[in-house]
Amino acid sequence: MNQFKLSLTYSPWLIVACLALGAAYAWLLYSKTATWPKSINYTLAALRFLVVSFLAFLLLGPFVRAITNTTQKPTLVLAIDNSESVKLFTQPALLNSLLDRLDKLKASLTDKDLQVTVRTLNRGTKISGNLESINFNQPATNLDQMLAGVQEEYENRNLAGVVLLSDGIINQGKSPAFSDYNFRLFPVAVGDTIPKKDLSIPALSYNKVAYSGNRFPIIAEINNQGFSGQTATVVLRENNKILERKTVKLTNKPISSVEFAVTAVQPGKKHYEVLLESKPGEFTKINNLKHAYLDIVKGKLKILLAAATPHPDIKAIKSAIETNENFETELFIPGVFPLNASTKYDLVILHQLPSRLGTGNEVLTLIKQKKIPAFYIIGAQSDLASFNRQNAGLEITRKSNQVDEVVPVFNVSFTKFKIDASAPERLSKYPPAEAPFADIKLAPNAEIILSQQIGKLKTSRPLLIAQVSGEARSATLLADGSWQWRLTEAANYEKPDVFDKIMVSTAQLLTSATDKKRLNVYPVQDEYLVHDDIRFEAETYNSIYEKIYGQKVTLRLTDEKNKNRSFSFVNGEGFSGLNIGNLPGGVYKYEASAVLDNRLYRDKGEFVVQDIQLEAVSSLANLNLLHQAAQKTDSRVYYANQIDQLEKDILEADFKNVIYSSENIQELINLKWLFFLILGLVSVEWLIRKYNGAI
Repeated sequence: MNQFKLSLTYSPWLIVACLALGAAYAWLLYSKTATWPKSINYTLAALRFLVVSFLAFLLLGPFVRAITNTTQKPTLVLAIDNSESVKLFTQPALLNSLLDRLDKLKASLTDKDLQVTVRTLNRGTKISGNLESINFNQPATNLDQMLAGVQEEYENRNLAGVVLLSDGIINQGKSPAFSDYNFRLFPVAVGDTIPKKDLSIPALSYNKVAYSGNRFPIIAEINNQGFSGQTATVVLRENNKILERKTVKLTNKPISSVEFAVTAVQPGKKHYEVLLESKPGEFTKINNLKHAYLDIVKGKLKILLAAATPHPDIKAIKSAIETNENFETELFIPGVFPLNASTKYDLVILHQLPSRLGTGNEVLTLIKQKKIPAFYIIGAQSDLASFNRQNAGLEITRKSNQVDEVVPVFNVSFTKFKIDASAPERLSKYPPAEAPFADIKLAPNAEIILSQQIGKLKTSRPLLIAQVSGEARSATLLADGSWQWRLTEAANYEKPDVFDKIMVSTAQLLTSATDKKRLNVYPVQDEYLVHDDIRFEAETYNSIYEKIYGQKVTLRLTDEKNKNRSFSFVNGEGFSGLNIGNLPGGVYKYEASAVLDNRLYRDKGEFVVQDIQLEAVSSLANLNLLHQAAQKTDSRVYYANQIDQLEKDILEADFKNVIYSSENIQELINLKWLFFLILGLVSVEWLIRKYNGAI
């Protein structure tokens, strides 16, 4: 329903003056004796009265306030947990019958003036047809993400409630029992609550990085349901070749373990399988296999963390670097930790070195003598004049002793490494750190990784830069107090993943071999899951190592069974990467080739696709989770034979229509049709006068 109200900018009493002005103007013009009849004279006077009065009225600033009321029906969302576990551990006849009953519930509620929509774990996917068309094929279950997505989508809308069809088994994200939703939740339980005779491997324990020539353990957990007192055989294999076989006695304890000792020989990606041989009467065999994916490397890279004086930044950087098992750090602080100049370091991180205190110069000499990549951290004690002589990719000239309070912003055009999509949000919540108030001049081969945000203003001023295309590799962070970033992220998100990723990736960038390849093809990630889309990026360079575009690149993948897959693409400018879809689990080798200046160039590498099988770990429905989530919204759990009661409870909740009002204000003087109306009245008056012989 729409409501209209006419209002004035000035006092409405002035309308009388407008009418008087129109009447006076018409009287002065048409009061004299005319050559045409009186009826025509009155008509002309009336037209002139209307035009003049209305024009005067427009000077009062009249405007129309239109209030539009929109009625929105309550919406009920059917949230379907379409994970593999629902289909695996729910009887097909029961699941199909339940989906059919929910379809009828959907139709019935729609007839009773409720809007009903369907959502699944496939974020953004909307189901418009029957529920039986849903594929229960999602390899992981994150109920909180689905429910939080519904809450976000229907924010400030008339959301009546959510009917959640689920077995309560989650393996990703937060439990819905610990989340607060602004809607009423009606869980419908499926799955199996009766323990079955089953053997499974719920988890493998191993280090993802191992060193060639060393022995390392792979420990398999064995879950036993109903086979106590018997023995089970566990096999370790690689490329379908059995490496070791062990027998374990199954006891009354539900969990036991088996340990295999493996020797790492050649560096590279390795894929091992641990198979628990099935036994007669076992409920399912799909959870009897687990995969281990390892990266065999030559040895740990040594990083020297040198500082002018003790500082909390040092602990934060050291902790971040050591999250990568491929790095080993040593400390050098003059007078606190000595410098072992005989050690071969792969990278030196210099915290506020060169220093105004004149300490730690021996480590600068070591860097020059052995040509070690350097990662500089600028702070209050930094000697900027000496730093500018290090050829680190930038020159810093202080304007004063003042500092800027800055927050990091990731440079999306930086392509040497990627960070998670959640990183910008996390970075925005970092507390300010101190950066020098200075003019900063970048070298041509320096690239910005992080830029500075001062207050709410995002600037192009560099905060973290890398110089890796020349002979000397270096990076510089212009932030004093970055320890607060790591601490804040850990407090807000449990783990400081973004801070650690940036520090580790920068260290990896500086310690990687000098790369002067003219063709560089690489997967965006080293590890994927079987349901992930795999994307490759490609870079081609001319003879002076400037990026060029438009080259045809051929890519060939080889899996562990020597099966080949071939792709070809052109790396155009703005190329967003080649998406080859998802692949079965395993270790893949790739080789790319392209013709540059009539010469064939090649690039190769490896990546891993992990087959985790999260949905097969647990076969028992977690109804306790569903009960807890329902109780938090003053609801209850429903079963397959209680859908009629569910419909009754939804209708008894008596969800109301919500009326939303919107107001639109428009000045009359801006309405084009009024101009043409006035023009029409004036034109009619003129035509009548001319027709009757007026001059």
